[in-house]
Amino acid sequence: MLRFWFEAAVVLWLVPGGLGAAARLYTDEDPLVILSSSTLKPTVSNSSSAWLIQFYSSWCGHCIQYSSTWKTLAQDVKDWQQAIGVAVLDCAQEENFDVCKEYSIKFYPTFKYFRAHSSPTDVGTTYRGADRQVQAVRQLMVNILQNHTRLDWPNHCPPLDPSEKLLPLLGQRSDVFTAIVVEEPDSYVGREVILDLLQYSGVQVKRALSTDLLYCERTHTQFCCYLMSLLVIRQKGKRLLSGPEIWREFDRSKVYTADLESALHYLLRVELATHSTLEGEELKVFKDFVTLVSKLYPGGGSVVKLMETLSDWLLSLPLQRIPYQAVLDLVNNKMRISGVHLGAELRWVGCQGSKVGLRGYPCSLWTLFHVLTVQHDAMPTALENTGLEGETAPVLQVMRRYIRTFFGCEQCGRHFEQAAAASMDRVLDREQQVLWLWNQHNMVNYRLAGSLSDDPLFPKAPWPSPSLCASCHEEKSGVHVWNQDNVLRFLRHHYGASNLSPTYSLPPPHPPAPPADPDPAQTGQSQEEQQGGVERKDQVKKAEEQLEPRLGQQAQRVEVPGHGEGGGAGAGQGQGAGGVWILGLGFNSVDMSLCVVLYVCSCLFLMLLFFFFKVRSRRWRLRHSRLPV
Repeated sequence: MLRFWFEAAVVLWLVPGGLGAAARLYTDEDPLVILSSSTLKPTVSNSSSAWLIQFYSSWCGHCIQYSSTWKTLAQDVKDWQQAIGVAVLDCAQEENFDVCKEYSIKFYPTFKYFRAHSSPTDVGTTYRGADRQVQAVRQLMVNILQNHTRLDWPNHCPPLDPSEKLLPLLGQRSDVFTAIVVEEPDSYVGREVILDLLQYSGVQVKRALSTDLLYCERTHTQFCCYLMSLLVIRQKGKRLLSGPEIWREFDRSKVYTADLESALHYLLRVELATHSTLEGEELKVFKDFVTLVSKLYPGGGSVVKLMETLSDWLLSLPLQRIPYQAVLDLVNNKMRISGVHLGAELRWVGCQGSKVGLRGYPCSLWTLFHVLTVQHDAMPTALENTGLEGETAPVLQVMRRYIRTFFGCEQCGRHFEQAAAASMDRVLDREQQVLWLWNQHNMVNYRLAGSLSDDPLFPKAPWPSPSLCASCHEEKSGVHVWNQDNVLRFLRHHYGASNLSPTYSLPPPHPPAPPADPDPAQTGQSQEEQQGGVERKDQVKKAEEQLEPRLGQQAQRVEVPGHGEGGGAGAGQGQGAGGVWILGLGFNSVDMSLCVVLYVCSCLFLMLLFFFFKVRSRRWRLRHSRLPV
């Protein structure tokens, strides 16, 4: 009966290596430079060579598919590194979030090139060409080098322009070979040969332009194979090591709130951060998403309170343009509102992959919207008076608009938009909304099965499996079919609030406890060593807690000149160092007290002025009221 399933899925009995072993999309075995937030600027700033860098995300399916092409390119141009280097930076790594925001990386993959001797403030030039195959990118790299001037020319890059004085080289006795490549003006062969032999001694290559195509019809590889047979090859390389990842044991029949919170953390603090300001359609899409999550996110708690506070604040502001920094300050709870918290750490559980870069954020985003569709089915009136109640499938529509506007993987977004345009208008009720998203997710899994983004431990196969829902699978006339009623029943249970597990979720922070009095009998060096690390963490935490309200007050006063009822209501509950914070204004109780005192003093001063002029005018009237005789 379940023959289809056993033909489609592969049961993995052995998993080689540790599941936590780090295996990046690009490793130290690849002939390229793996950058991070700490090495990007030192590498490209005032560099003696130019750089072509791919900013990618290890969870982006298109980036995973393209990685083989980029590795082939890096292998092909590995001898060019003294003139122009090839590098990568993974924006999905937490330590790289800020630098990707600084360099305005909104979609993946993004290609930026940096000229030699560039300044530290240079964020590079984005390559927007549609052709990203090896030959096209090779020619792009040649063009990048030739666009340099004499002042910023890479230190070790030989001239690439055609040589005008070639006759003196002919017949000249020398310890090195001289090769002259005769080619058409639009040919790249000569320039590629010059760069291919850049690291080899004993030969110099010159270009000449001519209509004689005798040698130009050969490729750069044919030239190099002959010339390198005369030379001694020298190799250079760099190696970077990566550490192990933590593996978290989990139950596949559960949905983990840690995955949902990690999805919101990445979405709000990383993906949204690529947009310095939110206005127009972007602002509307973001408001709709926040409203949807605030109304349908299951379980309540600190995450729901954060989304409700953020929703009330967004809806109450009369501004048509909101800086992202103001949103981030609220997400980070700079106003110290009690009970508002979203962990600032990626903790994949049900969405963790067997290797770094597999599953992760895309899996958690799918899970989040699956949960929201089931919650909307369970609470049909939750979206009333939100502006979304008029849409037939509000969760799917908000998901579609969000992916089209903010999702980093452009290719993935285009595929989802095509699927939505083809069939989403046929969704007429909440049950069909749940089933449409499930069916679309299975179609994506079918399309990506066996690709580079497919996790061998979690193969992209029809879901749910018979082990999770045997009644969901049927066989009719030898063909596998889904029992839609049982699938819907399973989805309602699996993504329902009762099936959420809080295991591995980050707990809300608690105020630091006062330090205990030291035990006179245990004041030796061993006691200090045991408690030193904890005390240092407490000191850092206290310093951050004292600094955050000041930063929040300054940011709110400058960027968010307004507040709404939702903010005012929430303010009364938050306690911080220095008083209660008023959401949207950045004032605490001390500021408000000073305002009241100033108001009273101003009133008293105005009253004194009034009585002074009143008495003076009465005296003036008495003096001039007597008629002359």
